[in-house]
Amino acid sequence: MAISVAPGRPLPSAYPDTDTDHLLQDPPGPSCLGPATVPVSATLAANEVMDARRGRGEPVLPMGFGEAGLPAHPLLRDALSRAAGCTSYGPVAGEAALRQAAAGYWSRRDLPTEPDAVVAGPGSKALLFGLMEAIGGDVAVTRPSWVSYAAQASLARRVAYFVPGEGGVPDADRLARTVREARAAGRTIRSVIVTLPDNPTGTLAPAAAVRALGSVADSCDLVIISDEIYRDLLHDEATVYPSPALLYPERTVVTTGVSKNLALGGWRLGVTRLPDGWLGRELRARLLGIGSEIWSAPAAPVQQAAALAFDEPPVLAQRVALSRRLHGAVARAVARRFAAAGARVPAPQAAFYVYPDFSPLAGLLLARRAITTDEGLADLLLREYGVGVLPGSAFGEEPGRLRLRVATALLYGDTEDQRITALGAADPCSLSWIAASLDRLEEVLADLTGRG
Repeated sequence: MAISVAPGRPLPSAYPDTDTDHLLQDPPGPSCLGPATVPVSATLAANEVMDARRGRGEPVLPMGFGEAGLPAHPLLRDALSRAAGCTSYGPVAGEAALRQAAAGYWSRRDLPTEPDAVVAGPGSKALLFGLMEAIGGDVAVTRPSWVSYAAQASLARRVAYFVPGEGGVPDADRLARTVREARAAGRTIRSVIVTLPDNPTGTLAPAAAVRALGSVADSCDLVIISDEIYRDLLHDEATVYPSPALLYPERTVVTTGVSKNLALGGWRLGVTRLPDGWLGRELRARLLGIGSEIWSAPAAPVQQAAALAFDEPPVLAQRVALSRRLHGAVARAVARRFAAAGARVPAPQAAFYVYPDFSPLAGLLLARRAITTDEGLADLLLREYGVGVLPGSAFGEEPGRLRLRVATALLYGDTEDQRITALGAADPCSLSWIAASLDRLEEVLADLTGRG
């Protein structure tokens, strides 16, 4: 069933028909299989390629996978260990202690939240998919945006409409036009996903762009899904954070987790904050129904540790602050290397991503390497130099724009001791292993462009 923000509007009795022209055709073979629609996520596939190269003893610069690259804090490890005996399924929405802690987390960020407005899941990725199913209809996403949004829409037999934007937020005027055109063609866009701060660009949309987006969401009756998984990793703590939930609370759903700020990606724990009123109640009921049939309940021991994480004791707040400093220092250093090679690079503002644009070097890359697409550029960097990056087209860009998503957090070291040392270093880029990676990147770019 599809959902509308306005409670006076009737809900359709079934999902709208979905245009499948964008899906792959059935391959030859057994007729018991349906259409092969979604390959392995580009980010996970890149990580597997790098692991294979490393296993063969080949040198690598692993900058394709968006992992936070740091060890779990001992306090959280101890909490997980103590909870190992928690083997019951528990509530679909999550344990009361976790939901209370997550409500406190948002309340401290000027988003007063009741525990009943929180639903937990095995990572925010699962919750995002559940929300797409719960809301119904098609979805608008920013171009570029995280690879899983459009892939999840395809899995749900829906259409993802890419709308150009900046910092994880689509341009408001173009969003309004896209919604009108889709409806004129018989489609219904019911939600828009924003990412604040943004993956892949590592930037943050200005507050004006968020306000304009919310105005369009109001006029077009869209649910805003605000993916705020990188919120705590803004490099400058003084930056004003423009969550749409502050401006348009009645139609904004927020998701976050512990995979980025506390580097617990493998623990798979996310939470979503549902709005007050009719929409929140309806979404909660639908999301719990979906979760009960897909994941039953998040892993109980992880919930216990995550409750401690969302309580934000001082020692964990300090860990996040150190992580933020490390991510910023290395991301800026990597950005400088790409800029020195001639690429256009937005200044990194958050997390551990750099988004170089090689369009100024298009003629040179064509003449020297016969490169015409971002896929070709990423493939050459991997095949010839062992540098793992992702093409911008994996995030919805046009291949000819020659943009790359570069993740920097796996440069912090190969051992836990190295990563802990990097975390505490005032100048992490001066550490021998990080400096060596930066020097190697500089050499690769110089050879690629002939500027060596």
